[in-house]
Amino acid sequence: MELRQLEHFLAVAEECHFTRAAHRLHIAQSGLSASIRALEVELGAPLFLRTTRQVELTQAGRALLPEARRALSSVESARDAVAAVQGLLRGTLSVGSLQCLHVVHLPAVLARFHELHPGVEIRMRQSGNAELVEEVRAGRLDLAFVTRQPKIADDLRVSTLASEPLVLACAPESPFATRESVELSELAGQPFVDFNADWGTRDEADRALAAAGVERRVAVEVNDVHSLLDFVVFGLGVALVPQSFTLKTDRAHFVGLRGTAPVAETVVVTANTVGAAASALLDVVLEARSGRLRVAG
Repeated sequence: MELRQLEHFLAVAEECHFTRAAHRLHIAQSGLSASIRALEVELGAPLFLRTTRQVELTQAGRALLPEARRALSSVESARDAVAAVQGLLRGTLSVGSLQCLHVVHLPAVLARFHELHPGVEIRMRQSGNAELVEEVRAGRLDLAFVTRQPKIADDLRVSTLASEPLVLACAPESPFATRESVELSELAGQPFVDFNADWGTRDEADRALAAAGVERRVAVEVNDVHSLLDFVVFGLGVALVPQSFTLKTDRAHFVGLRGTAPVAETVVVTANTVGAAASALLDVVLEARSGRLRVAG
């Protein structure tokens, strides 16, 4: 099995079309088809279901897909490692992040990284916790900034960036607004504003309220912090948010939680073997966390 064959297989799997895959790879379609047939013969199983209208992965193809991605990612990491030794950094860095990342200012971090390593193409996407972790596991992302989940696969490395308690956000007219602290159990029956499922700190809030025996109704679901706080300010619900959100508005009231408050832990997830570009980005994150980050312009 050759790396070239895995690259060909991955292109067809992602494009679901031999002609588009051949165009993407800048090779003749006949050569691509021959490469896939040779791979299927070597593996002893068809990898694609071919019809006149579409191309679909077989069960064997679906099993090969994540392994092919990991193999090609490992090869790219090996190339990056050699380039790093030579004082060069090139290739592609794929980064995932929650939309409401408050621990580091990611635009500034990525700008600094680009300033230091202009030869590296940066790709960035936002999504929910579970999807981003799976993208790292499958080799489609080099690293992801997420909220810690109860279970993360053993083949991934998880490093804590920050931990902070959740607090209650409420409207100025809320009866909770004049309180110094509240019990989670007092929030029973309250409408909530929160992030979409698996987004931001939604999972932490769900777990904390369930542990307190509170069955809650999420009246408004959003995927960005500013919308969440606006809906809270206008009295459409209360919210459990990280303490750092208190710096984002002076219109909402924030109240501490009595007892041991639930904690939101922001982590960075990588493969166990970290590529040179991802390692360089983590260095910039540490620079930002220490307050030493400087971005040109």
